[in-house]
Amino acid sequence: MSGGLSLTHHVIIQALLSRGPLKEKDLHSMFEDLTKKNPGTDRRLFDAFILAINKALTCANFELRGCINQYDGQVYYGVINTVSDEQSKLGTKYTVPQIAFYKAIIEAIVQGGTAEGFISSIDALNLNLDSQATLVSSSQSQGSQQQSQESQQHVPYAFKNFTLSQKDKTLRELAKDLWLNMTADGNVRLGVKSFLDLRSWFRSNDVPSCQVCNEAGIKAELCKNENCTVRIHHYCLKQLFSQIKAAKVCPSCGTSWPFTVPKAEYVQTEDDNGPRQSQRATGSKGKKRRANRIVEDDGVGCSNQDELNERRGSQHDNGRAQTTRTRSCRTHEADTVGPGASQSSSAFSDLPRVTRKSSRRV
Repeated sequence: MSGGLSLTHHVIIQALLSRGPLKEKDLHSMFEDLTKKNPGTDRRLFDAFILAINKALTCANFELRGCINQYDGQVYYGVINTVSDEQSKLGTKYTVPQIAFYKAIIEAIVQGGTAEGFISSIDALNLNLDSQATLVSSSQSQGSQQQSQESQQHVPYAFKNFTLSQKDKTLRELAKDLWLNMTADGNVRLGVKSFLDLRSWFRSNDVPSCQVCNEAGIKAELCKNENCTVRIHHYCLKQLFSQIKAAKVCPSCGTSWPFTVPKAEYVQTEDDNGPRQSQRATGSKGKKRRANRIVEDDGVGCSNQDELNERRGSQHDNGRAQTTRTRSCRTHEADTVGPGASQSSSAFSDLPRVTRKSSRRV
């Protein structure tokens, strides 16, 4: 696995395995400290660096992947497992009922018609695991009728005796391992590892996607038209309505979409054909807002490495130059998913297929 990798590559891999997913700014800072190169101005070098890591990780069925945390809009990078088999499941520290509990929480969150991206901790603790037990039993190898009946009798027993205290303990463990996130007001949300690991599962289970970036709209805003199913991430709305002249309407049905872009984030234009220059960015604007990134052997970053509308302008503030850059890219989906390599196993990626519910609000 180490063939062709430098000490710098090993440091990055070790950091991701030991510390878990890193924010993009932290990974960039580490890359700059190690290579003395700025990943913003030397983007090709950074992409080639990550691609080399992924080529080396392939033999171990790992992948360095990027995603956006839909709750804070920040890009994260992490190492995940790309396979789901019986051998990989042996590496998990979670029991079968705990995994079923996690799956039930994920289903409850993504099936919500309001796209709020959470359920209350009380609702989570009261989730019924009987349906998960049925799916687990049906997915087992087909043996004799007697063996099938025994498995169906045994598995529900374990799930039904999964107490509230055990569920509460599991919630805290999943939050500690970044599979889930528990807010101060008592809600349960997806953790950054779930966004890294479950992209393919979101698509295969028809979770409604964002109209702008085409990623699953777990936490998103809905069109005000009750007959329209469009949902858009908050950070994608900022991108969509960033121009002063842009009409703030639903891109599908044309219904007015109430949204206020902070003045500092409007894109100013000198004329219709002139170059775009943005005002000085606020703290939130200074953070990278780009669609989920997956670094694979056939390419890095945006789909087909197609970077659109790239403009550079410099501003001087007390003699220091600043560079602004606008990126727009489509996402590139991986065919396989797996959990974070440093914590659980791909048992979490082997989620059961769920029946799609209405994407409208209830």
